[in-house]
Amino acid sequence: MKAKLVLLLVSGIVMVALPAGAHHAFAAEFDVNQPITLKGTLTKMEWVNPHGWLHIDVTGPDGKVTNWAIEAGAPNALLRRGLRNFDFPIGVEVSVDGYRAKGGGPTANGTKVTFKDGRNFFLGATDNAGGNEAAAPKP
Repeated sequence: MKAKLVLLLVSGIVMVALPAGAHHAFAAEFDVNQPITLKGTLTKMEWVNPHGWLHIDVTGPDGKVTNWAIEAGAPNALLRRGLRNFDFPIGVEVSVDGYRAKGGGPTANGTKVTFKDGRNFFLGATDNAGGNEAAAPKP
């Protein structure tokens, strides 16, 4: 009995000591005062937790191509919205609305992706405009 209690206590201490994978709040990484619209070619779609990621090549005014990483909602949230992997074919032209990362690099939090044929999908993690997450675009 004593051995089980010691084992339980040691296991609890080890679990507390292990670093937890932190999930960031929108405001910690992205700036709601820096909305951005990116137009480019989809190069990759990652269905990974805790957020999906779109990668697009954007050609700047100087002709330089930059690959942007756009954070989307969690894969299960995207699936609940009816999105599937085949909705994001590599090489398709897209326009993405969102918010720039505070760090200034080619990273953004996406709220909406629009395809050349007019289809658009909500990418954000929440519809709550008052919370810490990006708001869904209004129709």
